[in-house]
Amino acid sequence: MGAPLVVERQSATSIVCSLGVAVSGSAQRRISDSGNLRGNAFEERRVSVKIAVLGGDGFCGWPASLHLSDLGHEVVIVDNLSRRRIDEELGADSLTPIAPIDERLAAWREVSGNEIGFENIDVAQDYDALLALLQRFQPDTVIHFAEQRAAPYSMKSPAHKRYTVDNNVNATHNLLAAIVESGQDIHVVHLGTMGVYGYGTAGMKIPEGYLDVQVDAGEYGTVEQQILYPTNPGSIYHMTKVLDQHLFAYYAKNDELRITDLHQGIIWGTNTPQTLRDERLVNRFDYDGDYGTVLNRFLMQAAIGYPLTVHGTGGQTRAFIHIRDMARCIQLAVENPPARGERVKIFNQMTETHRVRDLAELIGRLTGAQVQMVPNPRNESAENELHVVNDAFLDLGLEPTKLEEGLLVEVEEVAKKYADRADRSKIPARSLWTARQSEGVPQGQK
Repeated sequence: MGAPLVVERQSATSIVCSLGVAVSGSAQRRISDSGNLRGNAFEERRVSVKIAVLGGDGFCGWPASLHLSDLGHEVVIVDNLSRRRIDEELGADSLTPIAPIDERLAAWREVSGNEIGFENIDVAQDYDALLALLQRFQPDTVIHFAEQRAAPYSMKSPAHKRYTVDNNVNATHNLLAAIVESGQDIHVVHLGTMGVYGYGTAGMKIPEGYLDVQVDAGEYGTVEQQILYPTNPGSIYHMTKVLDQHLFAYYAKNDELRITDLHQGIIWGTNTPQTLRDERLVNRFDYDGDYGTVLNRFLMQAAIGYPLTVHGTGGQTRAFIHIRDMARCIQLAVENPPARGERVKIFNQMTETHRVRDLAELIGRLTGAQVQMVPNPRNESAENELHVVNDAFLDLGLEPTKLEEGLLVEVEEVAKKYADRADRSKIPARSLWTARQSEGVPQGQK
């Protein structure tokens, strides 16, 4: 496991790698820096492939697109820029100033010499344009980030619930149907969520997607099966990811599509080596109550002298992954696709787990910030344990970026740099799961 990906040119139409995976004829030899991976990472011989990144202007899609382009892949971003419109709807811009997409792409061309293409397509609504793109570009891989990604936003109102379901499920199904219609052998890499498993206490390590079970079949004895791990979504957003899972399973079975589903933990951190090269390449830093992720929110709150808002008892245990590791995991997924006819390959894309109140206390000690317990807007368990299997990416060579003081300070410094862009009224989590919940507003704040 984790061996270098060495390719051998066999014909004009096929390249076969040492892992036994056929790669399309558009691939070519290239030596690239593969990031923080075990082994002789800086001397590996890698395949350059054509990759369409759906949702490539977003929080995860942008740094992943730059990372893949930096490795020498031919990348095109497909995005309808809906996340920027949601900023306008919420009145809460990214804490970091995000350049227009054309400026972002021009900056990347200047600093890297690599071209990233861009197509403005609403994947959920414009099926014909998506199909035409696949037929024209003929990607080896499609990375699917094109979904509304915030649980609180999905719970704001009936309209937001409907939008999240319509957008996310349609986008996924349109992609799968278009691949089948195109007749191409395209590997789909989908960014899912650990939230499909639910946030109760499982009483065991949660496996990577599949669970071995024994069924008492009475007179027929005991039947052993392997099933998708039972889902327990905690929001409409998480429910759409559950529906995605079943769409993937069906298309892998019926049409033999090659699909990798990444069950990702909560992202923290701000910079990747690529986004640091130019101010115009800076990634999003969401701090508001709908889109901000918990650890980044704590660090931003500390930077501007706002209380660290811990919901309920703070006993919720969550899975985390640094944004740099997210990009590396996408790379590993691209390089290690399932074979045609295999079931969906599922990875738990996380590196560590932490209890929320423990994180708040850590940030409070480092920064001197006040920690304040506030009502929990979510309908969830007050306390839970979380133990997760994440062997697949480790076996492929990922060296996890663990939570440490230096990286926390780096995020806080980014927040301090752009503190004048913060709107304190947007910090509290106000989207309620039911009428029984209350907004998470600290005392003395509005």
